[in-house]
Amino acid sequence: MILMPGQAFIPWNVSRAETVTSAGRKKVLVAMSGGVDSSVAAALLVEQGYEVIGLYMRVGVEAPVKDDSCSTGEGERIRQGCCGTADADDARLIAGRLSIPFYALDFKDDFERIIDYFTAEYSRGRTPNPCVMCNERIKFGKLPDYANAIGADYVATGHYARVGQRGGQPVLMKAVDDGKDQSYVLFGIDRAVLPRVRFPLGEMTKEQVRQAALDRGLPVHDKPGSVEICFVPDQDYARLVRRRRPESFVPGDVVDTEGNLLGRHNGLPRYTIGQRRGLGIATGRPVYVIRLDVETNTVVLGERQALLQKSLIAEKVKLLVDAPHKPFRVQAKIRYLHKAAPATATFLDHARVQVEFDEPQPAITPGQACVLYDGDVVVGGGWIQVGRAIVRI
Repeated sequence: MILMPGQAFIPWNVSRAETVTSAGRKKVLVAMSGGVDSSVAAALLVEQGYEVIGLYMRVGVEAPVKDDSCSTGEGERIRQGCCGTADADDARLIAGRLSIPFYALDFKDDFERIIDYFTAEYSRGRTPNPCVMCNERIKFGKLPDYANAIGADYVATGHYARVGQRGGQPVLMKAVDDGKDQSYVLFGIDRAVLPRVRFPLGEMTKEQVRQAALDRGLPVHDKPGSVEICFVPDQDYARLVRRRRPESFVPGDVVDTEGNLLGRHNGLPRYTIGQRRGLGIATGRPVYVIRLDVETNTVVLGERQALLQKSLIAEKVKLLVDAPHKPFRVQAKIRYLHKAAPATATFLDHARVQVEFDEPQPAITPGQACVLYDGDVVVGGGWIQVGRAIVRI
């Protein structure tokens, strides 16, 4: 059901939802990446009386650390990724500090399918979101199975999100810290799995998490966070796509919205909707990628106003709450850093939803996720198939 105005939710956090006694401790499997977030999550669960088991997920990706010349200016070096040998060592070290069992499992084949999805989407002129897919298919797809195998009651991660309760049913919710909220990349969690999910950091800020790690003597308290996509450590997405799908790099035309030829491109995977830099086209004014036409192998450029669109259609929709068949009000988020905007959602069928925004939104991008919220509660989401109704101002 959709939360109606004025209706309250009951927080369901591991620190308050239940009392764990030494005589009948609940067992929780924690995904440990070696970073500060998952380390603190594990530490908090131990303190709350759970029987905690740490698990490192090997995905076959080595993520190098940049040298000191890449400092953020705050004394931290930038790490690209979260999947290297050093991270596994850190996770094992933290597990030892917490005196909990620790295992490492090989998910390389599963992760290869995530990379295949990533490159396939770019080859189709779409912009993928591998973090959503990784959470859906691996972290909350495989972990519950392993939890079953070892008799664990719950699975937990260091994500910034919350699991709440409404009408006696669990719901996925935004984190208290809006700036760190990761509920957008978690909408793909199976609804049936939600009762078993724990997010110990949901009511904390990043600063509080680092302080918690420092207070507990965890050596990862100042470890830099990962950025961008772990399997593209140099952030050269096009090179990865070219290596795996060279046939998608076919030269073609670059045109304006009127069809006038502006230049040539060397492959559609080099572009994404809303892109401004690296176009290699001199027009005398700022222009953006407005559309990628796979059928004609054409990149369409235009001014920023041409990016504004009033609506979209999302497919492969997954719901985490019961939604009405008639149009209903939501806040819709069209990419991770997008501020959710007021909109009306209407189901076209069981797997497709049309979202009409109150105000036009920039760069609605096929391949990205559209996630629907009812206040702090995640209603569900789907994959943007097409943006509609370009608005010209």
